[in-house]
Amino acid sequence: MAAQSKIKASDLIEPGDDAVELAKRHLVQPWPYAGSVGNEARALIGEGNGIYITDGSGKRLIDGPAGMWCINVGHRREELAKVMYDQAMALSYNTPWYTMNAPSAELARRIADAAPGDLSHTFFTTGGSSAVETALRFMQFYNNVRGRPEKKLILGGAYHGSTYLSASLNGRPRDRDWMDGADELVVKLSSPDPFRRPKEMSIAAFTNFLVDQFRDTVARVGAERIGAFVGEPVQASGGVIVPPDGYLKRIREICRENDILYVSDEVVTGFGRLGHVFASGDVFGIDPDMITFAKGVTSGYFPLGGVIISERLLEDLRRSNHPDALFGHGLTYTSHPIGCAVALKNLDLLEEGVLAHTREIAPYFQARLKTLEELPLVGEVRGIGLMACVECVADRESKDPLQLDKNVGKRIDAHCHELGLLVRPLINMCVMSPPLVISREQVDDMVAILREGISRTMDDLRKEGVWRG
Repeated sequence: MAAQSKIKASDLIEPGDDAVELAKRHLVQPWPYAGSVGNEARALIGEGNGIYITDGSGKRLIDGPAGMWCINVGHRREELAKVMYDQAMALSYNTPWYTMNAPSAELARRIADAAPGDLSHTFFTTGGSSAVETALRFMQFYNNVRGRPEKKLILGGAYHGSTYLSASLNGRPRDRDWMDGADELVVKLSSPDPFRRPKEMSIAAFTNFLVDQFRDTVARVGAERIGAFVGEPVQASGGVIVPPDGYLKRIREICRENDILYVSDEVVTGFGRLGHVFASGDVFGIDPDMITFAKGVTSGYFPLGGVIISERLLEDLRRSNHPDALFGHGLTYTSHPIGCAVALKNLDLLEEGVLAHTREIAPYFQARLKTLEELPLVGEVRGIGLMACVECVADRESKDPLQLDKNVGKRIDAHCHELGLLVRPLINMCVMSPPLVISREQVDDMVAILREGISRTMDDLRKEGVWRG
């Protein structure tokens, strides 16, 4: 394995131009536009090492978004590569329909030990979307078995995935403008974004407004028809929306009072992003009925996700009058032995120092990024743990996003790419969620590049007459 760790991407793949042409001819990219679908090549990434990636031209970049919130322990960890090899040589796959494997059982135990409340059993999936889909299908099954077939509506409104039910919850218009969904099953809620609250409203009043809206929605729709609430502890793809203090606890209590299952979507926040295995209990003080996870569970080294289910819910099913009712849901790669083996080693790495490092460096990371609010284009820098968002606005007072340049995030990303940093652009926002092993010096480098990228973007916008500043 030591020799293999030195193999370079150029030894394994065709030269960059060949890969670009192959992609244009044969590869359908995720989230494509109709005008370019099946005829598009994006930035080619050849290698990764620690917090860095190398693009097709050989340029080294800080991996600002850690892939997609997932490369938590960093690129090129030989420990994880060795586990993949060893497990593949021992058992590469087993059918989950009538056999099982040891790594999945051990991982389920360790997840139960780390989870809050009575969350005790895990159903493993292939990623975050399938984890949320599984949680929602379990809710439907649970209420059918309990003789409540009408209790199926879902409260939500953030980003929760790309499968049919999970995507139906999405609150971003661009995710649903041209896509169908189970709209009849979903009731959307307001975003708990303090930055976008009315100018005269205090944080406390805004929190009360959100909680009252939730309670009023339950009363209007009818608790007997609502099966679940799905919420991220921190809305990730929504722009790193950190809810007001106490908001999640109050929503949890309303769910408990009305027998509505609380599903905490920790696909992003789980496995270290906020310095803990799970943020629901350790950071926000809630004990959900289910937690969904993915991404950081293997640090992106293998596709794996899951949903952790309350012992109470399983006990309700075991005591029901329908012991032969079948939860007709499963995946070919449920409890994949290689994925679970990688997750076990990844959890070792987290618990042996990465989590502690994250908690130690997070305040420095947030403080350094906060200095970007000195720039006239930046309306707010917000975040928690090692996830943050730089939101650009045309006017700090009105907090209006740049209406004349919806692609400001892409402009900043392009400048930063040239300077040595990959960011995740979201319209007028730049999301940063680097690998958890980032050092203070590397945080300084990241912030310096982002500052210069935003400054260059301001110059561009002024020259084009789009923005005066």
